[in-house]
Amino acid sequence: MSQCLNPTCLHQNPQGTNFCEKCGGKILLDDRYRPIKFLGEGGFGRTFQAIDEKRLNTPCVIKQFLPQQAGSAALQKATELFQQEAQRLQELGKHPQIPDLEAFFPQDGRLYLVQDFIDGQNLFEEFKNQGKLNEPQIRIILTELLPVLQFIHDNQVIHRDIKPENIIRSKTGKLFLIDFGVSKEISGTILTKVGTVTGTPGYAPPEQFRGMVYHSSDLYSLAVTCVRLLTGYFQEADGADELFDTNRMEWQWQKYVSLSQELTTVLETMLQDIPTRRYDSAAEVLAALANQKTRVIPTPTNPPKPPANINLNINPQSSFTEDLGNGVKLEMIAIPGGTFWMGSPTNEAERDDDESLQHQVTVPNFFMGKYPLTQAQYQAIMGHNPSYFKGNNRPVERVIWNDAVTFCQKLSQKTGKNYRLPSEAEWEYACRAGTKTPFSFGDNITTDLVNYNGNYPYKSAPKGKYREQTTDVGTFPPNTFGLYDMHGNVWEWCEDDWHENYINPPTDGSAWNSQSGSSSKVLRGGSWSFGARRCRAAIRGRLLRDDRYNCCGFRVASSFRNL
Repeated sequence: MSQCLNPTCLHQNPQGTNFCEKCGGKILLDDRYRPIKFLGEGGFGRTFQAIDEKRLNTPCVIKQFLPQQAGSAALQKATELFQQEAQRLQELGKHPQIPDLEAFFPQDGRLYLVQDFIDGQNLFEEFKNQGKLNEPQIRIILTELLPVLQFIHDNQVIHRDIKPENIIRSKTGKLFLIDFGVSKEISGTILTKVGTVTGTPGYAPPEQFRGMVYHSSDLYSLAVTCVRLLTGYFQEADGADELFDTNRMEWQWQKYVSLSQELTTVLETMLQDIPTRRYDSAAEVLAALANQKTRVIPTPTNPPKPPANINLNINPQSSFTEDLGNGVKLEMIAIPGGTFWMGSPTNEAERDDDESLQHQVTVPNFFMGKYPLTQAQYQAIMGHNPSYFKGNNRPVERVIWNDAVTFCQKLSQKTGKNYRLPSEAEWEYACRAGTKTPFSFGDNITTDLVNYNGNYPYKSAPKGKYREQTTDVGTFPPNTFGLYDMHGNVWEWCEDDWHENYINPPTDGSAWNSQSGSSSKVLRGGSWSFGARRCRAAIRGRLLRDDRYNCCGFRVASSFRNL
C-alpha cells in the first residue's frame, strides 16, 4: 500500500499507482507546483518532490502542513512552528548551503511551503551505501558545515535538530543543511527557554531536553553526527546506544575508532555535557581546526569505497616508498585507472575558456607522488635547493620545467624505475579522485583545507587566511586517493605542451605534446599566492619551460608497466 501523491488526499493507494481512485487524478498547487513523488511524513505533515511548471519543470520540494498533534493548543503551536520555518528559510536560504524558500501559501484549508530541491543523498543514506567515514571526510564535513552554523547563529537562529538525515550531500559534492522546522529564534541572548522540547534522541544535548538551547547545542549535535558516522554506531529504536554509557553519563566512542589526537580533542570538546565547557561558537571550532599545523591522518581500517566511475583493479597496498638516502623517503601512491570528464562544464563558476571542450578520458593505473616534491627530496637527487621559502618538508619551488625533467631522469637512474612528470590528464584525474565538483573537497574550499590567497575566495565564500608563503606538505587533508596539496601550495609542472583548448586531445591519459615541441608547458593546481578560483581541479596554467617562480614546483609519476 503506497501513499497517494495528491497532497490534499488522506487516503492510501492499495493499487500502487501514483494517485488513488478517491482523488481522480493529479493536482496543481498554487497553479504551478505539481507533486510527483511522496518523500516522507513527520510530525508536521508530508513532504513531496515536485516540479514547478512555470519554471520549465524545475524540481522543488513541497512541505504540506498536516500535524499529528491533537488539541487546539498543540495545533496552534505546530502551526506557529511551520510558519516560522517558512520565515526563517526566507532569510537563511540566502546562504548557498541552505535550500531557498520559493513559496508559502494556503490552499484547500492547508498550508504549503515550497523550497529548492537538493538532488543527492543525506549523510545517513550515504553511510548505508558506503560504510563508515574516515578522518579526512569528517574534517571536510566540519569545515563545510561550521560556517553554515555560524551563519544561522549570526542570524539569531539555533537549528536544534542536526543529524545525518538533515545534512544532504548534493551530486556535486556540496553539503546542505536542511529542516529548520524545529529551529528557534533567539532575541539578543545566547540562552533561550524554548518551551517545547524538540530534537532527536541520540543527537540532542542534555540541556535541550530540559527546554534550554545554546549556540553550542548545535555544536554538540554536529559532534554526535560525526562520531556516529566515524564508528557506524547509531542509537537503536529501543534507545540502546553503544556510544553512550548511561551509568557514567559519558560518551565512549573513542574505543571504536583511531583518530589524530587533534581531531579527537576537538570532538571531545564539542561533546562536553556542560555547555560552558564546549566551544562558544562554530567559528571557534574552525579556529581550533585551523591551528592544527601538522595533521597526521591514520590509514582508515575501513577505507571508503572508490567512486562509481573508478574501476579499482589494483590493490592500494601496491603503493610504495622509495629510499633516496640519508633518511629521505619518497612515497608513491597507486592510482586506480578509470574514466572521467576532463575540463569544466560550461556552467562552472569563474571558469576559463581553455578548460573547454570537456571530454572523456580513460586513464590507466599509475603511481603518483603522495606530496609535491619536497626540498629535502630535490636536494637528495640534485645536490642543491633553489627554493625561496626554505624548509626540508616544504615543496621545492623556483624549479623550471627542464630541471623537473632532469630530476625525473636522475631519479630513474638511481632507482632503476622510470619516473616522469604526470600528464595533464593524469594530474586532473588524480586531483578529482572521482569527484565532478570544482574542488575534490566539494563545491568550494576554505583556507583550512587549502593554502591559497584567502583574500580572493571562490564565488560568494567568505575571505580566509593569506599565509603569503608555502606550507609543509601534509599540513592539509588529502583527497580520496590519499594525495595531498592537489589544490594550492604550489603550481605543479606537467609533461604536456600548452594548448589553448581541448580540441582533438588524446583520450588515453597520455601527455599531449606536439612533434616540434613547445616553448610553453602546462602547470596545474594553483598556489599559495593565487585566489581560490585558480585552485580548481580544472584550472590550467602556462609558463615557458625556463620560467622560474617561487610558486611553481612539481610531483613525480610512474607507469605500472615501467616498474
